[in-house]
Amino acid sequence: MKIVIQIVLWILIIFLGYKLWNSIAGPIEFNKIKEARYTKVIKNLKDIKAAQLAHQEIAGGFAGDFSSLIQFIDTAQFAITARRDTSYADQVKNKAYGLDAMTGGYDIEATIIDTLGFAPVKDSLYGGTDRYMTMMNVPIEEVEVAKFELEAGKIEKNGAEYAVFEVKVAKAVILADQNSDMVNQESQIISVNGVNGAYIKVGSMDEVDTSGNWPKLYDSVKQK
Repeated sequence: MKIVIQIVLWILIIFLGYKLWNSIAGPIEFNKIKEARYTKVIKNLKDIKAAQLAHQEIAGGFAGDFSSLIQFIDTAQFAITARRDTSYADQVKNKAYGLDAMTGGYDIEATIIDTLGFAPVKDSLYGGTDRYMTMMNVPIEEVEVAKFELEAGKIEKNGAEYAVFEVKVAKAVILADQNSDMVNQESQIISVNGVNGAYIKVGSMDEVDTSGNWPKLYDSVKQK
């Protein structure tokens, strides 16, 4: 009977030791996985944001779906321009005051923008790579294939109309294979050093805002 009790106690000690180790190591491993996956996701969101800003600059608004956004990248070009300052006689004012160039007339200062050429958007933004072709996919191999949610439209602020867009993915999708309790806690996080809320996103459908909701530490990761 004494041997049975000893065996039971050892099993209990091992079990409690495992629970203690798991309570410490579990969150550490979860955070490592989370940060690695968030970095990949944010890299794609930055690519999508760059494409949307180019679309707004050239087309005058944001794309509402990935198919049209990719088609835009494939075909659109940035104008390469140069600015130069110049001036010319203000003929209306000079005539009103009876002045001319000989008597020190008035000049109008102006800036002229010359178009020097054109550069493909895909080369300017993505350095000759084709990663924009798959930027709509959530780049996490360990979970089920998913795509970012994309929405675009217009909102009114202070009597003016503004184009807006939002791209997002739920943390629960990114961390689908992880501990559900930790994922739920992560989805409710509010912290200056964390990605706040249930989604990682860029842009907003409610505000004139094209920034992402991640902290600056993720912006230090270089694009490849």
